[in-house]
Amino acid sequence: MEDLQEITEFKSSPELIAKLYQFSVRKQYEAGSTILNENSHIRSIPIVTKGTLRVIRIEEDGREILLYYIQAGESCIMSFLGGLHNETSKVKVEVEENAEILFLPIEKVSLFIKDYPQWLDYIFRLYHKRFEELLEIINAIAFKKVDERLLALLQKKKDLTGSTILNITHEQLANELGTARVVVSRMLKQLEDIGTVKLGRNKITLM
Repeated sequence: MEDLQEITEFKSSPELIAKLYQFSVRKQYEAGSTILNENSHIRSIPIVTKGTLRVIRIEEDGREILLYYIQAGESCIMSFLGGLHNETSKVKVEVEENAEILFLPIEKVSLFIKDYPQWLDYIFRLYHKRFEELLEIINAIAFKKVDERLLALLQKKKDLTGSTILNITHEQLANELGTARVVVSRMLKQLEDIGTVKLGRNKITLM
């Protein structure tokens, strides 16, 4: 995606698109950058035009778990809700792939909701998608084994990047799954033994 015209809800409102470009600040980030930390004040809403972000929840003991990804054409519904209610962030947002992001000041979010029904449709669609993704996370944690969740995560990353070669460490995978690195390393070795993956230095190739 290169511009906002490709977002379904915005196609019928050139005026909304013009306003988004007018009031937003465009920034570029490299993979690994942090966009938003937990407990930070939310002053703007990110709209991703290129790349991918990941939204993470960090527990008090330091463990992390991946909640969902934000792809081009999408935004962070947690930022929407927190910003509208003047609350601090409950999640951490990091760059998965090099990204270009438009940051819309939070005061414009409420104004656009009143003036543009397409903007509200956009928010509702994102809310519905994230709700379904969070239900999938709950279902996976409650009913699936860690090896099943690991395979699903690798496949998800393959789909997001369009590549069978994933540049990621065992520690990163463990954090996103909310488990220990030694557990992930053991399972990856088992997958390598049966020919499902090939392991390299900070790299995993799906066969």
